[in-house]
Amino acid sequence: MIKRIIRILLLCTVFSGYAQQSDQTLSLERYLTVVKKNHPLLKQAQLISKKGSAKLQKARGGLDPKIELDYDLKNFKKSTYYDKLNTVLKIPTAYGISFKASYEVNDGKYLNPEYTTPDRGLYSAGVSISLARNLLINERAATLRRAKLYQQQSLEDQRLQVNELLFKALAVYFDWLQYYEIKNTYKTYIANADFRLRNVKKSFEAGDKPAIDTLEASINLKNRKIDFEKAKLDYLKASLKVANFVWSSEEVPMELREGTIPSTVSSETLDALLNQSLNEATTSFINKHPKIKALNLKRESALINKKLKANNLLPIIDLEYNFLSADIHRFSSFNTANYKGGIRFSIPLFMRKQRGDLKLAKLKLEELDFDIQNTTRTLKNKISATEQKIASYTEQNRLLTELVDDYRKLVASEERKFNLGEGSLFLVNYREVKLIEQQLKAIKTQNKLYTSKSELVKTLANFSL
Repeated sequence: MIKRIIRILLLCTVFSGYAQQSDQTLSLERYLTVVKKNHPLLKQAQLISKKGSAKLQKARGGLDPKIELDYDLKNFKKSTYYDKLNTVLKIPTAYGISFKASYEVNDGKYLNPEYTTPDRGLYSAGVSISLARNLLINERAATLRRAKLYQQQSLEDQRLQVNELLFKALAVYFDWLQYYEIKNTYKTYIANADFRLRNVKKSFEAGDKPAIDTLEASINLKNRKIDFEKAKLDYLKASLKVANFVWSSEEVPMELREGTIPSTVSSETLDALLNQSLNEATTSFINKHPKIKALNLKRESALINKKLKANNLLPIIDLEYNFLSADIHRFSSFNTANYKGGIRFSIPLFMRKQRGDLKLAKLKLEELDFDIQNTTRTLKNKISATEQKIASYTEQNRLLTELVDDYRKLVASEERKFNLGEGSLFLVNYREVKLIEQQLKAIKTQNKLYTSKSELVKTLANFSL
């Protein structure tokens, strides 16, 4: 237990060490590395594929050879009524053929004559064949094929779950970055408002400005402080959400070191990190999409079930033939002169159950076909809509960047006029409020752009571990 605690403390030290090495900055690359490596939900997603492997192993057990032993003895009033021993080795196959080898030795005063064997017992080796139902497909073979499909499907389900988690992790980081930039924006304008208030007070004391300007400057500073406090609270909430995705390799939740901040993310860096070019976001990805692949695998499984139900319309015609010998040491003793065989025939007269099962299997296939069509159409529309969002936010981001520069020039111009005694403090504050509004719009639009890009990768299920 002490060693485990020491390892956890060392991990905490290592994790917090990046803050010292990179000025307390948690980059998006580092953040995603920690999420991918240690998050418990990603480890849980890996269990999906393991479950598929376990089901496949279970299905293969239907083809395992089987040894059976049956021993029956009856003694009454010092008389052996019967003493029967029968051992059988059965080897099933994926088709309607099974191999069987057995050894039996029976004795007793009241033994049924048909069970009589030579003194050293009787050996047999033979085969059982289904000539109609269960010849090309049977429950064992169908279960094995469905298990193989389920294993592939579980890998696609795992990809979907991983993509969903990584998208949420990215969205949380982008929100953290957004509120950090908003907080810094208000912090900058608090400094501006405070500087302006001190200058106005000096001008008032010198007789250059009226008292009302000091009041207006003071009100402006207080408003900036209120906005800053709100932004700090939003930033704190976002930081806690980011911490929810940070875990140690010991599966212990980690806390961000105090003072840790997000790093600035450029659009080019994000594109490289997501490993996804917008030009590649075409409908050619649809057929490779894990959701479509999973549905197609379900359809293949349903098709196997339909073939099995159609097979049940055939009659049961099982033929069995066994060679018999009392001397296992001589292989030539197994010949057609000594044998045991039989045939079994069975068929329902109306087959209402079998025909009903087949209809249900066909309906299931139709449902899956409609589901595939609908999902394909939905994915195409979602990809197209997300591409249009990215294009729109990219253009908005460009225009807002230009607007922020223009408003900065306006504010600087008004401040010069005010300092020269030709303008008003009200107009300076008004221009500055508009500048802040545009800066906040630019920050939020950039956040929407980044989130839309990661949403596109999630829709394409193209996140990689």
